[in-house]
Amino acid sequence: MKINDVETHVVPVTKRGDWVFVKVHTDDGLTGIGEASHGGVGRAAYGGGNERVVQIIQDLRPALVGRSVFQIEAFHRQFYRGNEGHPYHTAISGIEQALWDLVGKSLDVPIHQLLGGSCRPKIRVYANINRATWDRTPGDFAQNARRAVDEGFTAIKCAPFDDVSTGNISQGGLGPAIRMGIERIRCIREAIGPDVDLMVDCHSRFNVGLMIQTARELDDLHLFWIEDPIPLTDLKALLHVSESTSMPIATGEQLRTKAQFRDLLESRAADFILPDVKHVGGILELKKISAMAEAANVMVTPHSPSGPVSTAASVQCMATVPNLAILEYAWGEVDWRADLVDPPEQIVDGFIELTNRPGLGIELNESRLDND
Repeated sequence: MKINDVETHVVPVTKRGDWVFVKVHTDDGLTGIGEASHGGVGRAAYGGGNERVVQIIQDLRPALVGRSVFQIEAFHRQFYRGNEGHPYHTAISGIEQALWDLVGKSLDVPIHQLLGGSCRPKIRVYANINRATWDRTPGDFAQNARRAVDEGFTAIKCAPFDDVSTGNISQGGLGPAIRMGIERIRCIREAIGPDVDLMVDCHSRFNVGLMIQTARELDDLHLFWIEDPIPLTDLKALLHVSESTSMPIATGEQLRTKAQFRDLLESRAADFILPDVKHVGGILELKKISAMAEAANVMVTPHSPSGPVSTAASVQCMATVPNLAILEYAWGEVDWRADLVDPPEQIVDGFIELTNRPGLGIELNESRLDND
């Protein structure tokens, strides 16, 4: 079974970013799907980069036509290396997901069976409320967190420090922007109660000293983790933060290669790593990185603030990973998200059940692609 065409669809979502879907067609008439969203650079990854990703996929089309869909490892070795850049890696990752979808469909089995079988029947997800929280007041953060809990989520993530800047932290104290972030977190905890897990994403906006001070201010809230407290440019500094705070550290969403994750794991600075199936090379590389983390006694919690196809790809892979902690879910971004795929995406009591449908177990809803 060989590739005979590759196409992309960009679905407008919000000003914080659109979703890019990949379709790989074969000479047997099958179509596999993948997701290549958020292919920009740095924080722009969430609001741009789509044009470059789409162009890369179209540029690769002549080299892909005629290739066997079953040679996924060879595809990765030929096309994914360490220095091509974020948009390119995102493009390759989306194509790779679609190849796995095709292999599963051709063999009439779900992808998780091809990766060693499932460790669990369902995947716990947390609601990342950041992309749905437009009014950044503490009350609005709290209201959205409560709404997600009312929908059955048992874990919430917020990004309350996005207005913290270099100017804020250069003053050396917990200034107004940091104090506002702390107030947002406290309001969320009050709204959701003590039994719901709460994660805080700092988006690498702190230096070491201020992060340690801020973490101490949050000690009594019993956070599930602090994510990306400082930039990953200094792993020794990150280790110092980890050793100086009472809460676990999660990081790694900006890393894309096994070598980068190896360095992070060897530093012993992280309790959770956050590889993203859309950027690390796809499903097989996510599985390999998870195995590296398992050997280092580190939990995996995939980064996935994106659309339903990458969620499905992450679910298929992480069902086979013993050291899965929890999976990210971009809560509340658009009300039509679930219907973008067939069968509609469904979360029950904070879990996504593992499907036994072939491949990823979903198809893109063509009518929604045309309308959105």
